[in-house]
Amino acid sequence: MNKRIILTAAFFGALAVVLGAFGAHGLKNSISASALAIWQKGVEYQFYHTFALLYLSTFARYKNKLIGFAYVFFTLGIVLFSGSLYLLALKDSFHLAFAGFIGPITPIGGLCFILGWISLFMAALRDK
Repeated sequence: MNKRIILTAAFFGALAVVLGAFGAHGLKNSISASALAIWQKGVEYQFYHTFALLYLSTFARYKNKLIGFAYVFFTLGIVLFSGSLYLLALKDSFHLAFAGFIGPITPIGGLCFILGWISLFMAALRDK
């Protein structure tokens, strides 16, 4: 579990750097300022939860199911929350017709983040 968490965090961390740089340099002339702010919010939350995953890796050795739940929820949150923000930021400039369906996915990703933090909280409470 620990190795999987660290590998996932490393992947999402590298991807956040790439997407942040792409937004700052590649998209700034292609999308509106408000869309760029949405993009950056996705990068920001991806970074926050990449660090949360790294922190989880320090607990993984305890084989606590709640740590596993936190891992799944943080991972899903990054994909659903940040991923949907990336698509929403690009929808107008790149005419993404399916992006109208993406809006409701963002709060589901946010809920996953919340459930991840609650799982981590519960795991810490149960830790001896």
